[in-house]
Amino acid sequence: MPRLTRLLHASLLVSDLERARAFYEGMLGLAPSPARPEMSFAGVWYDVGAGQIHLLVLPNPDPVDDRPEHGGRDRHTAFAVADWESLRQALDAAGIAYTLSRSGRRALFVRDPDGNALELIEGE
Repeated sequence: MPRLTRLLHASLLVSDLERARAFYEGMLGLAPSPARPEMSFAGVWYDVGAGQIHLLVLPNPDPVDDRPEHGGRDRHTAFAVADWESLRQALDAAGIAYTLSRSGRRALFVRDPDGNALELIEGE
């Protein structure tokens, strides 16, 4: 029986690449990967550990409005954050809304400018 061995990438749909890049690069500190080949649509890839985030500028078939306020009750992608408290302070300073994990862990849920939910968990 086949088995999954690791997550390679998570693809997220975005409508405005510059706005999305400002969030992923400016707020989360990611740098674009040079590994992205030329494609028929705009986008950017980010290396995150052994995996990647792919931002794709394509029409979004899902509703962006009326998503659950708490990203843990919605589709989300989780990432470990080396300096979680610093990230939380940066989100506060930028006025970006988030909710804390309801499990009591040092984790928060934030949405990117296109409503994609991210879980950011304290850890390496």
